[in-house]
Amino acid sequence: MEGLIRRLMELGIDVNELLLDALGAKDPEESSRERISIAEKYMRECEEYVNKGDAAQASEKAYKAAEEVIKALAEKFRTPEYDRFLREGRWYTYLLSMASKTLAKSLGDWVIDGWNAAYDLHVWGFHEGKLTIDYVKVGVNKVRKMLDEAKEILLQQGSV
Repeated sequence: MEGLIRRLMELGIDVNELLLDALGAKDPEESSRERISIAEKYMRECEEYVNKGDAAQASEKAYKAAEEVIKALAEKFRTPEYDRFLREGRWYTYLLSMASKTLAKSLGDWVIDGWNAAYDLHVWGFHEGKLTIDYVKVGVNKVRKMLDEAKEILLQQGSV
């Protein structure tokens, strides 16, 4: 089994994401808890990179945290995008974007604000490398707020 996992990773397949997706299809409550835990890990890593002044890596870790938050909320609230994920077998970026808008309608603008900031960081901070650490910090704060709000809502719902 370890050889199979190693080979999948060599091929660029995120085994953890595959497992979480499978769990989400069968037990969205547990998957939501795991995703928030992973988002917290990414935010801690993001903050370490911010402290080191590494704008690119801080940007990408913030984006990864936001991805996990959107997935967790979409699973918890069974959005149409979550249903589409189940049919298509994976989370595409456009589904995450659509889910952020669906979730914002019922939960508040903090969802879409966090997602938009994260996507901006992903493109301009990570891929294009155009954002300095001061600009990255602004986006990171939006993602941090999204994570904190999501944790509070999921805690109230008994999911975290």
